[in-house]
Amino acid sequence: MEIQLQELIDQIKKDGVEAAETQAEAILTAAKAEAEKIISDAKAQAEKLMLDAKAENERTVKSGEDALRQAGRNLLISFRESVSKELKAILSENVSKIYSSEELAQLIVKAVAEWTSKKDAEDLTVILNSEDLKKLEETVLSGLKDKMQNGITLKANDNFDGGFRIAVNEGGAYYDYSKDAVTEMLSAYLSPKIAALLREAE
Repeated sequence: MEIQLQELIDQIKKDGVEAAETQAEAILTAAKAEAEKIISDAKAQAEKLMLDAKAENERTVKSGEDALRQAGRNLLISFRESVSKELKAILSENVSKIYSSEELAQLIVKAVAEWTSKKDAEDLTVILNSEDLKKLEETVLSGLKDKMQNGITLKANDNFDGGFRIAVNEGGAYYDYSKDAVTEMLSAYLSPKIAALLREAE
């Protein structure tokens, strides 16, 4: 009886130890799995943070580069506009100087001579503003005296400032040599050349 009781106690101890070992092993396995999951999650999160930071850095760099390129384009456009404006002002000043001198009369005489050589140009009218007409009438008339017999007349019109216009075929067509028109024409001719030079300097 005593032997049986001892065997029973030994069996209980053995079963308890095995159960405890099994439970401990299960706890250890679960803890190990949990630790591995935590490490894996931490690595994934760290990798995601690094990728997000890299992407954000690339976006910031690209945004900065785009902003610099746009600022450069804006500066170049502004510079071209400034050069174009300055060119137009210089042209206007020089055209004004020529048109306010006695050279204007010679220009008119030459332009009329060119127009009278065309067969389809009849009834030429030279139009000046009243101030220029008064100042240049004698010189222009003297230069055109041979051609005045061919139906050339002088006329005043104060709708433009400086220069002259030529009307042909009883006003059917106008050719504008006014200060503003000549400045625009010269500016339109020179601006692309200036722009090309600026592009070469980029």
